[in-house]
Amino acid sequence: MNPRFTGVYAALTTPFQDDEVWPAKFKDNIRAFDRFGLAGYLVLGSTAENVYLSDAESEGLAAAAVEAAAPGKMIIVGTARESTKLTIEFTNRMAGLGVQAALVRTPGYYKAHLTAEALKAFYLDVAEASRLPILIYNFPQNTGIALDSGLVVELAKHPNIAGIKDSSGNLSAVGEVVPRVPGSFSFLVGTGSLVLPALLMGASGAILAMANAAPALCVHLYRLYQEGKLEEARRLQLDLVPLNKAVVWAYGIAGLKQAMDLLGFYGGPVRKPLLPLPDKGRTEIEAILKSLGLL
Repeated sequence: MNPRFTGVYAALTTPFQDDEVWPAKFKDNIRAFDRFGLAGYLVLGSTAENVYLSDAESEGLAAAAVEAAAPGKMIIVGTARESTKLTIEFTNRMAGLGVQAALVRTPGYYKAHLTAEALKAFYLDVAEASRLPILIYNFPQNTGIALDSGLVVELAKHPNIAGIKDSSGNLSAVGEVVPRVPGSFSFLVGTGSLVLPALLMGASGAILAMANAAPALCVHLYRLYQEGKLEEARRLQLDLVPLNKAVVWAYGIAGLKQAMDLLGFYGGPVRKPLLPLPDKGRTEIEAILKSLGLL
């Protein structure tokens, strides 16, 4: 039986010092986040600059997360590689570390030939061979591949495909998928400005970059929804939209890491070729954090 993924998960950043991964700061962030009521953590997601990490660096971060996280926190690890073979191999290496699931993004380099048939075969092959439950990852803005809702519904029939993280920003996907999949299938929204609408349409939770900067507010939003305090939840969702826009779309990971630094977590630098945050971004992010009462 696959685990059910509910609540809010932080899509963790990767701390660097002198362009080297800094595991101690990674653990410090997790221990700091543990007190906010997050359901768990995504390691090696898009927010982690995962495509810039070696396999050894990646494996070290996954092991550090398992070691640092409080008991009961669920650890999801991004394991996708461009080939089916390498994805299976890396996923099964992660299985030995004690994580709960693998998040597998669509391959994208040969996108002209990655038809629905090819993507279906990719996910089914990985699911069959994986020693971990699989979460599909749909993020067309980064991969150039958009998963059709019908294909997701078909993949949900596989017993080892436990859910999806959908970061497409397409709210209709929730309504197209949730009514047509088993109740055990978890739909996790990955867009911070759409958390409440997605929950109202049947999503089970959220995996958010924004939760690195405002973990307490992200968890509070989920709890307000659970308690039926929808007007209060609506106001909080609207308040969080500018923060999500700044740290995901406008300024990206550099902006998110700046917000973390301002709030007493460790953000630090991004890895090249990403560029540092411009002064305008620092000023804007500081103002948004102040407006939320976080500074």
